[in-house]
Amino acid sequence: MNDNIIEIKNVSKSFNNIKIIDDLNLCIKKNEFLTLLGPSGCGKTTTLKMLAGFENVDIGTISFEGNNINNIAPYNRQINTVFQNYALFPHLNVYDNIAFGLKIKKLSKPTIKEKVTSILKLVALEGFEKRDIDSLSGGQQQRVAIARALVNEPKVLLLDEPLGALDLKLRKEMQLELKNIQQKLGITFVFVTHDQEEALTMSDTIVVMDKGIVQQMGTPEDIYNEPINSFVAKFIGESNIIDGVMLKDYRVMFCDIEFECVDKGFSNNENVDVVIRPEDIKIVDPEKGMLKGKITSVIFKGVHYELEVLEHDRKWLIHNTKSAPIGSMIGLNIYPEDIHIMRKRITT
Repeated sequence: MNDNIIEIKNVSKSFNNIKIIDDLNLCIKKNEFLTLLGPSGCGKTTTLKMLAGFENVDIGTISFEGNNINNIAPYNRQINTVFQNYALFPHLNVYDNIAFGLKIKKLSKPTIKEKVTSILKLVALEGFEKRDIDSLSGGQQQRVAIARALVNEPKVLLLDEPLGALDLKLRKEMQLELKNIQQKLGITFVFVTHDQEEALTMSDTIVVMDKGIVQQMGTPEDIYNEPINSFVAKFIGESNIIDGVMLKDYRVMFCDIEFECVDKGFSNNENVDVVIRPEDIKIVDPEKGMLKGKITSVIFKGVHYELEVLEHDRKWLIHNTKSAPIGSMIGLNIYPEDIHIMRKRITT
């Protein structure tokens, strides 16, 4: 049984002869929270617009529950969209904004009232029915936009950076609320963001895109712990990326020292990129370290200190709950499970 609700096959899209999406292949499962993640201009919003029907596909097909929807109008797709600016009607109150689509469908007033009341409870806006849109906070307006989309009972909800206009505290609260809503309803969410933390917090699956091409697709844990190339490693969190040589399975050389690692399947003496996350480097006394270096910068980040350490001519970024004076020498220990080996990214 096929559990994919959407299948994108060999899809390409260009604007003014500039290719924005290049041979995209992607499957989205039923009831999945999937996030398209990448920098501005990577093609994630264009992908969302093609799913919604607001942009046409140049090449390839988009299927919904096994049926080609390339030529299906947006209003005939079982897909709704929440935009970054919410696109609410300022002249309508909360109730009428949410009920708008139901009235277009000519549902009865009792049915509309039942559906709107139910969805208001879901998004924690009970009692707000008669409020003007302009009197609401950014978070409340976002809830109205989500309620308006969900009240039509779509099978897929597309969200185009809907948290971008909110302050940090509210954005974090809404991340959890959106995830809870998705789990309660059991429908598919396709979420677009350039915020790595947001993607890691909310998603079942993350699709990392760059220049219209999928770089990696996987769970948040896979994307963070096992980046497939240097772009993903740099884009998802912070990383130390060092030139290395894979001597043989489970043995890698970098910084002129041979380290044990957990990776295999490379050629002997293959040039590789070695990825080590800042939080995975252990600080010890200089004489006990595998490497040692001088602290050149210390920044307090709230939950940890960010230290920059100069080891020979290499700069290391380290996250630690303890600080140390600038100019002091420290030892660095790196253990096998904290070393990730990547093949060199071929650039053209």
